[in-house]
Amino acid sequence: MHILHTTPKTDGFSMPAEFERHAGCLLIWPERGDSWRSGGWPARKAFVAVASAIAQSETVTMLVSPAQYETARAMLPPEIRLVEMETDDSWARDVCPTFVRSAAGNIRGIDWGFNAWGGLEDGLYFPWDKDNHVARKVCDLFWTDTYDSRDFILEGGSIHSDGEGTILTTESCLCSAGRNPQMTKAEITEKLCVMLGAEKVLWLPRGIYGDETNEHVDNVCAFTAPGKVVLAWTDNENDPQYALSKACADYLEQQTDAKGRKLEVTQLPIPQTPVCVTQEECDALDLWDGEPTRSVDERLAASYVNFYIANDSVLVPQFGDPMDKTACEILAAQFPTRKIIPIAAREILLGGGNIHCITQQIPEGRSNSHA
Repeated sequence: MHILHTTPKTDGFSMPAEFERHAGCLLIWPERGDSWRSGGWPARKAFVAVASAIAQSETVTMLVSPAQYETARAMLPPEIRLVEMETDDSWARDVCPTFVRSAAGNIRGIDWGFNAWGGLEDGLYFPWDKDNHVARKVCDLFWTDTYDSRDFILEGGSIHSDGEGTILTTESCLCSAGRNPQMTKAEITEKLCVMLGAEKVLWLPRGIYGDETNEHVDNVCAFTAPGKVVLAWTDNENDPQYALSKACADYLEQQTDAKGRKLEVTQLPIPQTPVCVTQEECDALDLWDGEPTRSVDERLAASYVNFYIANDSVLVPQFGDPMDKTACEILAAQFPTRKIIPIAAREILLGGGNIHCITQQIPEGRSNSHA
């Protein structure tokens, strides 16, 4: 594996869209007791459901700690590959590399800096050094050259690509004080363009209410095709999400993508009833540094936008809410050639994210370490 100090854009590489074909998908086995209740057992069942569904149409690699290898091997189907790797938690989207591809089909990874969504300013745990080393180890595992971008803090959940030069992100996240405070918004825009081979960055103002990642874009808005996005929405003007979604809708209405297209925005409802933490769930979480990580009746950042687009399917989070079915129907219309697979996702949400947050796609192509 070569560690590169050039940029993807100058080398002719760019970030494909998630709806393009994948060579595989990465996940990380849940274990951390202050993220996952009851010793991680309920979350593991949800992760098995996600991994098994994705494995129907692409190769799945699960990263797992040595202590959990035997348990994971017993719970996962045989077609899922296990690789021992130390991590601090299970957010593959945010700690694994972002993959970029050249016109010739070569794949490289980007090793961003990771500081647990805000470092000592407003990060969610300390230390995070194991997580910060995952991206480079994964590139080594897949014989993939990697761009060293550890000087720039970024999580995979904070960006979406349309594969045609446009990147979606949120101001609330990438302009937060805990990530790259020394950089202006214009400098961050330029960094995203050179690292992702993009021409234009669309800066949504906000994300999902209560999202502790400073509002990652992958919870509020996602590309479903070039020129098309779904946006988390509520018609309830008294819901705190309404103003956030309205600000995003107003922004998108004024924008065009890198190809000059007006975006077609489809509203994807949030759950009808807010998803809140129960006393039982709180009691089953370990403390972190002597403090609880969740509080009773805390509203979680539940959103159907946090889906994963697999080669032949779309995995859609479900919360036991009347809007579950509606969200699946809306996404079925957006992805007519893919099967919609509903996944009970409350246990993943309790950890702080959802299906998209625990997955990282590897685009179809070939590694070029031996080229």
